[in-house]
Amino acid sequence: MTIKKTLIWVFLMALGFPSLACDICGCGVGSYYIGILPEYNKRFLGLRYQYKSLRTHLGPQGERTPLTADETYQSAELWGGWNFGKNFRVLAFVPYNFNQRKSQEANGTKNGMGDIAVMGYYNLFNHTGTLGEKLLVQSLWVGAGIKVPTGKYEPAERLAVQESPNNFQLGTASTDFTVNAAYDIRYNDLGLNLNANYKINTENQYAYRYGNKFTANALVYYKFRIAHTVTIAPNAGLLYETADKDVENKKYMVDVSGGYSLSAVAGLEVAMKGLSVGANYQNVRSQDLAGGRAYAGNRLMVHMSIPF
Repeated sequence: MTIKKTLIWVFLMALGFPSLACDICGCGVGSYYIGILPEYNKRFLGLRYQYKSLRTHLGPQGERTPLTADETYQSAELWGGWNFGKNFRVLAFVPYNFNQRKSQEANGTKNGMGDIAVMGYYNLFNHTGTLGEKLLVQSLWVGAGIKVPTGKYEPAERLAVQESPNNFQLGTASTDFTVNAAYDIRYNDLGLNLNANYKINTENQYAYRYGNKFTANALVYYKFRIAHTVTIAPNAGLLYETADKDVENKKYMVDVSGGYSLSAVAGLEVAMKGLSVGANYQNVRSQDLAGGRAYAGNRLMVHMSIPF
C-alpha cells in the first residue's frame, strides 16, 4: 500500500466513527482532547492549561437576550504518561477547574478539582521501514479508560438553569468510560497524527446522564531538527466533536444539550533534552450546539512536560 493510500484510508477511518457525544463540545466537564503527545521513551509528567468560552441562554434564533450568559472554562491539569515495555502505555489527567459566568442577572464562579481520568493503550503495531530512500514510521495504539467522579456536581445548578446547558459544573458525579485509538504515520519528517476518543457516560445519583461523547482530531506536522538537540514541529489540522442529548430520569431528553463543532487547529511542539513545550489554538469553524441555544468560542491550550 502506498503512503498516499495509507493516509487516505486512515483519515476516512477516523472521521467515520459513530457520531455521539456528551457535554457541549469541549466546554465544561469532560473534554478529552489529546493531540500530539510530547516525545518520551519511558515516562513523562507535565502541566496543561486550557481556556474555552461558551455563550449560553441564547434566544430561539441564537440571538442575545437579557438572560444570555458568557461563560469561561479554564483548567490547570497535571498529566503524565508511562510506557510499560514496548506494548503498553498509560495516560492520566488530574484537572483543577476555574469556571466563570457573567450575565445581566448575576455573576458566578466555581473553582475546584475536576474529574480524574486514566487511559490505557496497547500497541497493535509499530513499524519502521523505508519508502523509496526515505524513512517510513507507523504506529497504532488502541485502548480504554475510566473517568471517576472526583469533581463537585451541584444538582441545584441544573434546576436553576432549565433553558441553559448543564455545563457549569466541576464534575459530572458519574463514573464514565472511554474507548481510544491513536495512529501516527511519518514519512521522513512529514507526519500525520490521528486521535479518536469515544466516551460512554453513566447516569449519576441525581438521575442525570450526560450523552456519550466522540472526539477526533487529524493533525499534519513537520519536524525541523536543530543541531540534533532541538526538534520544532509546527502542526495544523481539524478537531471534530459531536454530542448526543443528555437524559434525565432515564427517559426525558434535555433539549438544550447535544450538537457538534468543527474546529481548525494550528499549533507548535518543541522538544529538547529534558523538556517539551507546546501550544495550539482551536478556531471553531462550524457548530450547532444545544439546538442553537449555545455558542462556543475559540480555544487555547498550552502545555509543558518533563520526560524521565
